[in-house]
Amino acid sequence: MSITRSLLDAVRAEMDKAALKELRSVSIRVGELTAVEPEALRFCFEASIKGTPFEGAALEIEEAPLRGRCKDCGNVFRMALFERNCAGCGGSSIEIAGGNELDLVSMEGV
Repeated sequence: MSITRSLLDAVRAEMDKAALKELRSVSIRVGELTAVEPEALRFCFEASIKGTPFEGAALEIEEAPLRGRCKDCGNVFRMALFERNCAGCGGSSIEIAGGNELDLVSMEGV
């Protein structure tokens, strides 16, 4: 619920900046490593906006898979949890390239 409240605080701030009165949709990106369950987030969003000026707004969730970047060959690849070798060269020097984000991507309002 706290993630949803933070999201709505950010949305409210952006709406104030843009002088928007009605929220139609919010798009967010949720990385696999965040341990945020999209369906739980969607449930909390719906519960949080009920009876507020945001009621009726749609929540669009893009799930971002865990990706690694090989420091040896630069290959970016989909990582399975606990797999630490490059899918291209087999190297083991890997850094996280995605999947840890929780981003407000866009919003639509009038």
